[in-house]
Amino acid sequence: MEHYPEELRTPPVTLVCIVGHQDLHATISTHLHSEQPPINTLALPDFSKISVIDKSPKEKENQLPSAYTSSGILKRDWLLKHRTRVPAVVAALFDADQLSGDAAQWLQVCTDLENLKTVARGRNIKLVVVIVVRFNSKDSITEERMVALRKRAEVDAKYVITFIPDDTSELNQSLNRLGNIFGELAVTFYRDEGRRVKTRLEKKNYGSIEFNVRYCFKVAIYAEFRRDWAEALRMYEDGYHALREYVLRIQFELQMIGTSTRLPAIQRLVEIKMVAELFHFKISTLLLHGGKIVEAIKWFRQHNASYKKLTGPTQVNFLHWEWLSRQFLVFAELLETTSATISSSALTVADRTSSDWEFHPAYYYQLAAQFLKEKKACVEISVSVTPIEADEGCDSIVPSLYVGQFARLLDLGETSVMQLITDEEYTLFALISEGKRLGDSTEIIALLKKANEAYDNFKSQRAASFCRLLMAKEYFLTSDYTNSKHHFDKLTSLYRQEGWVTLLWEVLGYLRECSRKLGSAQDFVSYSLEMAALPISPISSRQELKDCGPAGSPSLKHVESIHKEVFAVVREETLNDEEENMDGIKVNSDHPLHLEIDLVSPLRVVLLTSVAFHEQIVKPHAPTLITLSLLSQLPSPVEIDQLEIQFNQSECNFIIVNAQRRESSSISNIHPDRRVETVPVIQLFTNKWLRLTYDIKSVNSGKLECTYVIARIGPHFSICCGAESPANMNDLPLWKFEERFEASPTKDPAIAFSGMKVTQVEEPDPQVDLILGSAGPALVGENFMLPVTLTSKGHSVESGELKINLVDTKGVGLLSPREAEHSSSSDNLFVELLGVLCGPTQDNNDNIRKVQQSFGLVSVPFLNVGDSWSCNLEIQWHRPKPIMLYISLGYSPSSGAPKVHIHKSLQIEGKTPVVISHRLMLPFRRDPLLLSRLKRSPESGQAVSLPVNETSILVVNATNCTEVPLRLLSMSISEDEVTPKSKTKTTCTIQSGIDSDPSLLVPGEEFKKVFTVKPELNVSKLNLGCVCLRWRRDHESSKEVVTKQSLPDVNLEFPPLIITLECPPHGVLGEPFTYFARIQNQTKLLQEVKFSLSDSQSFVLSGPHNDTTFVLPLSEYILSYKLVPLSSGSLQLPRVTITSVRYSAGFQPTTAASTIFIFPSKPQFQSEPGKKFSPADQAPQQIPA
Repeated sequence: MEHYPEELRTPPVTLVCIVGHQDLHATISTHLHSEQPPINTLALPDFSKISVIDKSPKEKENQLPSAYTSSGILKRDWLLKHRTRVPAVVAALFDADQLSGDAAQWLQVCTDLENLKTVARGRNIKLVVVIVVRFNSKDSITEERMVALRKRAEVDAKYVITFIPDDTSELNQSLNRLGNIFGELAVTFYRDEGRRVKTRLEKKNYGSIEFNVRYCFKVAIYAEFRRDWAEALRMYEDGYHALREYVLRIQFELQMIGTSTRLPAIQRLVEIKMVAELFHFKISTLLLHGGKIVEAIKWFRQHNASYKKLTGPTQVNFLHWEWLSRQFLVFAELLETTSATISSSALTVADRTSSDWEFHPAYYYQLAAQFLKEKKACVEISVSVTPIEADEGCDSIVPSLYVGQFARLLDLGETSVMQLITDEEYTLFALISEGKRLGDSTEIIALLKKANEAYDNFKSQRAASFCRLLMAKEYFLTSDYTNSKHHFDKLTSLYRQEGWVTLLWEVLGYLRECSRKLGSAQDFVSYSLEMAALPISPISSRQELKDCGPAGSPSLKHVESIHKEVFAVVREETLNDEEENMDGIKVNSDHPLHLEIDLVSPLRVVLLTSVAFHEQIVKPHAPTLITLSLLSQLPSPVEIDQLEIQFNQSECNFIIVNAQRRESSSISNIHPDRRVETVPVIQLFTNKWLRLTYDIKSVNSGKLECTYVIARIGPHFSICCGAESPANMNDLPLWKFEERFEASPTKDPAIAFSGMKVTQVEEPDPQVDLILGSAGPALVGENFMLPVTLTSKGHSVESGELKINLVDTKGVGLLSPREAEHSSSSDNLFVELLGVLCGPTQDNNDNIRKVQQSFGLVSVPFLNVGDSWSCNLEIQWHRPKPIMLYISLGYSPSSGAPKVHIHKSLQIEGKTPVVISHRLMLPFRRDPLLLSRLKRSPESGQAVSLPVNETSILVVNATNCTEVPLRLLSMSISEDEVTPKSKTKTTCTIQSGIDSDPSLLVPGEEFKKVFTVKPELNVSKLNLGCVCLRWRRDHESSKEVVTKQSLPDVNLEFPPLIITLECPPHGVLGEPFTYFARIQNQTKLLQEVKFSLSDSQSFVLSGPHNDTTFVLPLSEYILSYKLVPLSSGSLQLPRVTITSVRYSAGFQPTTAASTIFIFPSKPQFQSEPGKKFSPADQAPQQIPA
């Protein structure tokens, strides 16, 4: 759309004129531009310039001669004039001082208004009077003077406004008021103008159809000025249809009369198409911007059908194709700029009169390029037919006053006139102008590039490739072989994938010529070989296809010609016909050529290599057979000078030489140590396998793989093919659907079915024993020693290496993935390899190369036959986990010999040595009241609560969970590493019982130890520390291990009441004793307590049974009972129940606390030697635990 003028590409914008007060023009113009819709301004500094908008006759310049009576359809500058020179509203700006000044100033105002009215009345321009007043003197103008001003200007009162520029608020109001008035009057002006022209249309007050078309255009433009898009679209359509009627009338005149009173035939057709293009552009723009895509496409289809056949005379039909190309280009750009979208699935059946491509810009870009190519071809024909000579008269031909017309500008001294030109002069002018333009190929390539990109965005690969093909051909025609080759190369992958042989033939022909022109021998040979190996059937060769490029139509004759030509180049032979056309394509000692063919190369059809070992596993130094098979689809036999077969073990490489071409083969390429085989001839026939079988020996163990087969043809040309296995060989994509005999690469069907290009060479049998010793399961925390012993029986050990790997039995790592993400510390490992101990006499640093957390590499010293060497692996388990220990020994039996490997594995169980548990208890027959126990459910899982300043009992158990006896050295409670030392010392006191000697724990046995805990401070949480257990295996060589387990935190509470039961440790039948229940109140509150005592048949008792009492603050209350036992044995004391009213808590002693043993008679106790027994020793005492 860039070739259209701006006034046509953009919607019309209202134009207003402001006269006077030049200092305010910038402010007013800026505000009007920001309005919606915007308003353009024509600023005149003073009233002497108002002649610019006057309707006075222009100078008679650039006018048609008076002898020519008929005018054109549309004036070229009419729209530009209304957008830049004919305002809808004119505003006269006067200063307030001019109105309130002396008579001379008022007279000047009246004169300026009269002149302005005269100019405005001629064009029906609306008038606005603006009085510029200062803020401080806005009331200086009298009402009489304002009335006189309105009468003089002949305008309504609302169109005489005051403008105050020196106050921000008043300035904004003035600008808004001025903008509203301009918008209102502009709409009125354009509506009146449109009605005036439309009245002529309705009354048909015009002399010819040209005026009908012109009036429709004017009414539509006036409707666009006032944003009435529906009216504008309707009038554009009426004008288009009127123009179509005009075309039919002209055609009738030419048929009936043979001539016309208007322009000559060619120029008349050019004018009609230009006007039709203008109307079509406006209609399409309005439809697309209104979201009516379907209607716009229908309209374009109708427009194309109406004018596509109006080509005109043959000598100027290139103008028609250029015009038609521009229609498609402009519509594609309009489709791209529109924001509306529509899916083709939403269309009705009636709307689908054409393909779905019409909804995409790429379709129109492609056709625009196609029509432009037609225009290019027509220009070449016209130039060849019509002689073009330098004519100075053509330089004076310029566009006329009307759209689509041209005339000769004659300079007559002080003036100039337009002279009509004939069709012959116009044809010559068009051809000369076409020659001065840039080449059409550039525009064609740009259009095809846009179409290609649009198709790519739409995921339409085939349509995009077609545009790329046209673009590459256009580059080729312009001799831009680099870009042409670039685009042709991109097309070949799609054509190979789709199997389009004919199209691939054409593209490869172009690529071959591009490579020839660019002097690229490698590309030329590659493309030529691929073309020669394409599947060309005899049927297709009998069909002569058009436009197949420089290679011609695909045929067997052309294929054989290309084959002969390319092998003449690589063999450095000369062909008399082609020597001059090679353009520097040479293969010689200065320019050797090497091609590589991999598994996905298109040149697999040229040379396909298959390699198969007859055995999958072989012994070292033992011969095995290998079959080499070669296949080619080239049309003629190919003789190969030399074949080189390469392996991953270079010692196995060997060369096969053609005996008939021994002199021409490049013997210099043969390594002096390589094995050379000679055959009578190496010749490949079309679609026939060439099979060669040889034996080979491998001296190194491991994988033996055939990697490449290099075929040398001539002294300086070679093809390197990747070796393929018969079992895994893929088909040739372009040949798999052809009717041809498919033979197997090998004669043996078993090898053809399962043969591989790789075999495994076994290692020699090791003659060294690798022994792993194990001392049972490993225990968490200990340094587990595993002895490893090497004994040489038949081989000496040189350059020995011992590799150690610790692997989880499930195949995962020794560190969990979540732990691996958050920490790299060795503490998070399950198992860790600490080191390797190689004996006291050896320096460990010399033998151990590298030890990591789960991997170790140890050097083994030289061992003679019969020697042995041992080491100990030091492994530590941090958590219980079974692991697999893999140990691999690699050594050389002699200097320079290949290494021999021995692999051993051992599963080791990592187990927990001891399980530590604990239990907290209160003192015997002493029960403090803890309020948290009243609110906590038994299964709540909350921390244990201990009373403050009361001694509690902590029992720690240690159970042997292993299958081996353990020697328990000590058990203690230490401070937790996380807890500061000062905190534990000041909050509680922990004491243990009597330390015992180291004890033996057999499997399953439990060890217990009692500790006392007395919290000394009233804190909310108490950290008890951790249990430290020192142990070792039950043999002297084992090392001591420390196992730690943290104790959970406990809550501390202050008990308000403490209940203590006191009675003798035993009693005698019939002898009374005293039973006390002490209630201790530790609060500063008076505590109400209820108590009751249940009767017992085993005792006679005296004392209070059921009552309520009060315990004073910080004191105690004692319940005393006298009991006489009536039977002997273990008896239950009368059950005492005590209830605190304040806390709603009851107390009942446990069964153990209420049990006492009664002897039938008074027992006799033996005293210690040297100590006398006294009755006081038998007095009952309180037992704390």
